Amino acid sequence: MNSASRLHILDLLRGVAIVGTLATNIWIFSNPGSATLMPMDQGQSVVEVLQSVFVNGNFLAMLTILFGVGLYMKYQNSKASEVPWIPFYLLTMFILFIEGLFHFVFIFEYDILMTYAITGAIVAFLVQLKTKTITIWVIVTLSLHTFGILIYYMQTYIAFSDPTLYTAIQQIALETTSLYQFGTYFEQVLYRIENFFLLRSEAFSLIYGSIGLYLIGIRLYLAGAFNMDKKGILIQKKLMFWGFGIGLPLNLLSLVPGGYFEIPVRFLFAPVLTIGYIGLIAWLMNRGALRWIQKQFEVIGRTALSCYVLQSILASLYFYSFGLGFIGVDGILAVVVGVVLISICMLGFAHLTLKTFGVGPLEWLWKTLSKMPFKNRRYSAK
Repeated sequence: MNSASRLHILDLLRGVAIVGTLATNIWIFSNPGSATLMPMDQGQSVVEVLQSVFVNGNFLAMLTILFGVGLYMKYQNSKASEVPWIPFYLLTMFILFIEGLFHFVFIFEYDILMTYAITGAIVAFLVQLKTKTITIWVIVTLSLHTFGILIYYMQTYIAFSDPTLYTAIQQIALETTSLYQFGTYFEQVLYRIENFFLLRSEAFSLIYGSIGLYLIGIRLYLAGAFNMDKKGILIQKKLMFWGFGIGLPLNLLSLVPGGYFEIPVRFLFAPVLTIGYIGLIAWLMNRGALRWIQKQFEVIGRTALSCYVLQSILASLYFYSFGLGFIGVDGILAVVVGVVLISICMLGFAHLTLKTFGVGPLEWLWKTLSKMPFKNRRYSAK
């Protein structure tokens, strides 16, 4: 298989992951306090049920896996250049961290770029290991992640079973929603700055899981899962079989009344179903199905970083007080309309920037700053 075909698959997957991430995060924009409350404390419409089974956590996991693939491709390219791998990639991750920090402070407190930057800085050292050793690291990091989630699971339900703590959590949720519904933009920025470590605690606590998913992306790439040949198709079918066969029943546990499985579904089971999605999307592309739709997702995927930040800007303008203020306005309808409108805007933005500049603005900035210290050396890392 040629590298161009493989890049098409990866762009397609990134585009799907970005739109899926929007469908996940938009619920937080529509009700900022909901991230504090457990799902069992909220009403579940049909749309929310479908989102909790098929969307919540799945596409963030896909994006994480694809960041691992991107890391390995940069590592491959760096070996053919005079650019030293570790200094180069640590610099790219530092720049990504700064972009994520700006995203957090000025737009959205549930930024993932800072987490990816820290994860990438760690995996940059692991990517140089032998394949079998990488597999061992997958097992170790995901085991540690599972252990941490189980502790978090127990602590959460203990806290929610305490009436005093539960009332305090509800109050925090109401105050958070009120801030974004009625507060000024500067009050919201100040809130994110003052509560940086509290708001980032969940993301940084998921580092082990992120490392594991990065390494899974590398293993899938090395195995040929993104190839458009017989071997690639066989792997894609296996991913569908195991991903849907195991992941779907596990994700359906989120339908159990009371929300008792919401935490393990979100943080443990969703990535299993994600593997099935990756296999299905790659298999459909190999078959040439839905070609026009694939092309649109590819366009978004080629500007994934810019579109990720853009969706946060548009969602905040759509829901928050300094924009249209749709928080509390028929939540389900506002969310569905928001996903459609923002997706259309992202697609139009991606088409425009690629046609005009050939690259997304944040992609250009990231690549330019990363290359700057090495501009006198032969450079091939993309």
